Amino acid sequence: MKKPSRSMRKSKSQIRARSEEESPVEKNTIQRMMIADVDMQTVVHATRAATSEYLEEGKPKGNVVGIGAGVKWTNGLPTGEPAVLVLVSHKVAKENLSNADLVPPKLQGLQTDVLAVGQPVAGDVAPPFDVGVQTLTKRIRPASGGYSVGHFQITAGTIGTCVYDILPGGSTDPVNPVHGVGIPSKFYILSNNHVLANVNIGPVGASILQPGPIDGGVNPTDKIAVLSQFIPIQLTPDVPLASQNNIVDCAKAEGEFHDLNREVYWCGYVRGWRRRAQVLQMVGQTVKKTGRTTNFTTGRITAVNATIDVNYGGGRVGRMKDQIVTTNMSAGGDSGSLVMTLDNVAIGLLFAGSPQAMIANQIENVRTMLRVEVAEQIM
Repeated sequence: MKKPSRSMRKSKSQIRARSEEESPVEKNTIQRMMIADVDMQTVVHATRAATSEYLEEGKPKGNVVGIGAGVKWTNGLPTGEPAVLVLVSHKVAKENLSNADLVPPKLQGLQTDVLAVGQPVAGDVAPPFDVGVQTLTKRIRPASGGYSVGHFQITAGTIGTCVYDILPGGSTDPVNPVHGVGIPSKFYILSNNHVLANVNIGPVGASILQPGPIDGGVNPTDKIAVLSQFIPIQLTPDVPLASQNNIVDCAKAEGEFHDLNREVYWCGYVRGWRRRAQVLQMVGQTVKKTGRTTNFTTGRITAVNATIDVNYGGGRVGRMKDQIVTTNMSAGGDSGSLVMTLDNVAIGLLFAGSPQAMIANQIENVRTMLRVEVAEQIM
């Protein structure tokens, strides 16, 4: 029997959550969507180098909005071979592109592929408000993940889940993160900067409403928390794209313990969180979320280690690094949703999307920047 190529050898951990009901053909297709463990470092290094080369300001490429790591697709099927993914707003026939805008067959020694992701937008719900589905817009106490929430001056976003500060003895060490032990002194709603802090405006102490204002939330009647911390986002025109170093769009708002529920509606309680190094091995896997606008949805990871330019409105663009890209599974107002595996392990925080794709921060980066615990286990 012929030994499979190194690109086709997958770790058992990558497929442990797959349903036993999948046919052999389906399982083989799913495996071919994944980056093999042995190829991971190669494709990550190539992606970083290609990002520097391809997104360099002053040398824009037609329709290119980002670079990511994934696998090559041929004739509509995944090959299992690692690839540098050039993320574009839309695909254009080769004959309609100039030579300067053509994606070369290889970048940094790896083959390339083109993935259409639309024009990613980070924002709360915007007109038209009706996206054709029922929404999680009612007032609820205690508030669960998935429900409408927002800074008193925005429309509405989504509660990811409820969290608390890292306890004594805990750390965000990049090599060996540790969970502490003790009694949490404060409890928070976890969501995006643009949901809880109105894109860097704040200020700390600002009223957070549940539901969000567009869903009927009124200050102070529906005040559930106050803005406690947000990670500033660097945006154009104040900071040129090439000088930006964004990895998260996240914030936390302090509330009362009895008003906050860690359960995510229709998903359940978070069992643990996954380190970014392991998430990088999850291309092709199915994930889920519950959000204010599109409720419960599932999607498939298409790219990791992505650097992508995201529209924040008003002519402002943020270059976000180390992002997770999935198939479309969100709409305006879902920002802040917690992205989980099918067995309830947190991997990301949804913050942007388009009709073609969803973009999420790595949950480990969120934990590190805000110093909060989403769950008590690394899984």
